[in-house]
Formats: sequence, C-alpha cells, structure tokens
Amino acid sequence: MSELRDIPLQTIDGETATLADYAGKTVLVVNVASRCGLTPQYEKLEELQKKYEDRGFTVLGFPCNQFLGQEPGSTEEIKEFCSTTYGVTFPLFDKVKVNGRSAHPLYAELKKTEDEAGKAGKVKWNFEKFVITPDDTVHRFRPTTQPDAPEVIAVIEESLGA
Repeated sequence: MSELRDIPLQTIDGETATLADYAGKTVLVVNVASRCGLTPQYEKLEELQKKYEDRGFTVLGFPCNQFLGQEPGSTEEIKEFCSTTYGVTFPLFDKVKVNGRSAHPLYAELKKTEDEAGKAGKVKWNFEKFVITPDDTVHRFRPTTQPDAPEVIAVIEESLGA
C-alpha cells in the first residue's frame, strides 16, 4: 500500500504534502467537522497528539463538509475554530470529500479497509478514524469510537513499540 503514501494532499495552508512526509510514523487520519455532534472528539484527538507525538505519532485532520453541512467554514475559520476552541496542534488539511465519485483519492483508498466488523465501504460520518502504522497497515474505527478507546490506543501503542 505504498501508493497510499504517494497520494498528493494539500495542507490547510495550501502547501503540497503526502503521507510519505510522515514515513516511519503512525498517523491517525480523521475527517473532522466543527458543527458535528462528535466535534468534542477534537479534545481527545489533541490529547493523543500531545501524548504520543514525541514517539512518532501524529493526528492528521481532514475537514469535511459532506455530512449535513457540518464544516461550512473557510480554511481560516476552520483553523481559528480548531485553535481557539480545542487548542489543536496537529496538522490540518484542505477540506475534502470522503464519499462519492468526487471523494479525495486518499479516502477512496482508505475506504477499502474493513472495520472491526469486517465492513469496508463508505465513511459513515465525520470523525471516522484510520490509523496507519509505519508498515502501512490500516486500521479503521467508525465515528462513534472515541479517539482514546482501548482498541485505538492498543493499535497506536503497538505500532510505536510501547
């Protein structure tokens, strides 16, 4: 799945990036939104960032307005909200679509991964999580799974050699 790391991404500041920029790291890719019932997960995502960043881990947030218009803001508004409301320090990317024909290529690939119930396919809602380990193994967790759920922590810690 090395092609996953080569998919072009755009940061929220308009710079070009790829997952290869995070080679050797464990990354948690999550589609985020500021007006979602699950928005408070930002707090736990930031806690994970702070707890594990020195060990080779990072959260990567991808704002998504595909679910009932829950991320209508501009990039500046999104950055401001994340910074002032949740103190987000992890990298944020440009707004993406995660489902349908115009889904971002990263999500087109990630959606092939099965969740714990063995189901692949569409992203169900905002805050769906994909943990990608340094060996490119992808683990999928549905939106209602909290970022600090034992099964998520287990994957992160195992990949970091805890």
